[in-house]
Amino acid sequence: MHTDALIARLRTTLGDDGVLTDPDVTAGYERDMMPLAPHGSPLAVALPATTEQVREVVRACAEHGVPIVPRGAGSGLSGAANAIAGCVVLVTTRMNRILEVDPDNRLAVVEPGVVNLDLRGAVEKHGLFYPPDPSSYDWCTVGGNLATNAGGLCCVKYGVTTDSVLGLHVVLADGELLTTGRRTVKGVAGYDLTRLFVGSEGTLGVITQATVALRPLPQAPGTLVAAFGSTEAAGAAVTRVVREGVVPSLMEIMDAVSIEAVETHLKTELGAGRGCAALLICQSDSGGEAAHRELSAIEQVCRDAGAELAHTTYDLAEGALLLTARRAVLTALEVYGAWLTDDVCVPRTRIADLIAGCARISADVGLRVAVVGHAGDGNMHPTIVYDPASADEFARASRAFDEILALGLSLGGTVTGEHGIGKIKRDWLAREIGPVGLRAHRAIKRALDPGNLFNPGSMFDLA
Repeated sequence: MHTDALIARLRTTLGDDGVLTDPDVTAGYERDMMPLAPHGSPLAVALPATTEQVREVVRACAEHGVPIVPRGAGSGLSGAANAIAGCVVLVTTRMNRILEVDPDNRLAVVEPGVVNLDLRGAVEKHGLFYPPDPSSYDWCTVGGNLATNAGGLCCVKYGVTTDSVLGLHVVLADGELLTTGRRTVKGVAGYDLTRLFVGSEGTLGVITQATVALRPLPQAPGTLVAAFGSTEAAGAAVTRVVREGVVPSLMEIMDAVSIEAVETHLKTELGAGRGCAALLICQSDSGGEAAHRELSAIEQVCRDAGAELAHTTYDLAEGALLLTARRAVLTALEVYGAWLTDDVCVPRTRIADLIAGCARISADVGLRVAVVGHAGDGNMHPTIVYDPASADEFARASRAFDEILALGLSLGGTVTGEHGIGKIKRDWLAREIGPVGLRAHRAIKRALDPGNLFNPGSMFDLA
């Protein structure tokens, strides 16, 4: 492998400022937000600005036998964008143009480096809405959302990223450009390659453009907060809401540890009161009488389930404060130490069992575990707090992380609802999908990337 020749070729393609090789600089591109996932030092960081430049980088790396790890903003929580030793990290943040907004057909065409919040703001001017809203929506990029099939708080009503994607442009391992999908509302021509690449974590190709579906801008939301003396009562309320067929635009749950942390961090009270075991936050963006009907029905369900408090507001500031509290959980936990957040999804009828199980794991390992998540779809984020300076606490946090994954599977769930497998859950993917599923994954990988060029070792080993 002639690395000097590769670097020279990359500089010819991208310019001197488009290729980073200083170890002090490239170190900032070695890993995402998951501290447990392994990472190495890249040979270089490439910053293409166009699809053609991506194609040239892929061709050059393929010819020199150097692996490529695609990366967005680095907000991931699974190690999927972590560098491996001697790779080229291909960063798409310079490809940040919104190429088209078509209000009549309710779609937009964007490059992968567009920040999620910027896309939302741009289409809002046309009275439209891009639904996926990961917690890092103010700095994560669409490309990263596509690679991990990211979700967010609105999933209960609007689905995850793949539900808003119509088509893609993808650079394959031979440098060819694949176009998938369509611009039409319907289309069933051939295999659904678009969904194959969404969630593939950069292991099959580099996404350089996406056509995404938009929705009419929702009405200003009404917000409900309900406090429960037990997680079982909160779980029963969630189950009943689903059974009743009410579909709020948001239904989030916070356990007692999360509530305490947020109230301390924001220096405010959420109205839960002492002894609150769980807080349910719901919103309806249906507007008018429809929102009133939805929230009234949910409030009655919560009271019937034993809620000690159930309050509905149509004041936007009050609703925003409650949502800010939900989004602030991870930041609030930092006062206690570093955090390690898990990502399991269980049947909605088992949410209370998961929270109770996490409390047992917390007591067993002797570390704080806060549970917050998307009650509407069962996607929970148990978060373990530990002292990063203590090797013992780090080991106990790692143990708790794995025990929570095992708990999720035992409850009929999955080891990831939206963060992805990355380099931290490879063994757990194999356990969940079984040998036949793993064989199918490897066959697809070999067909599209026979040289194992893209993100080798992420999701699963090829061998």
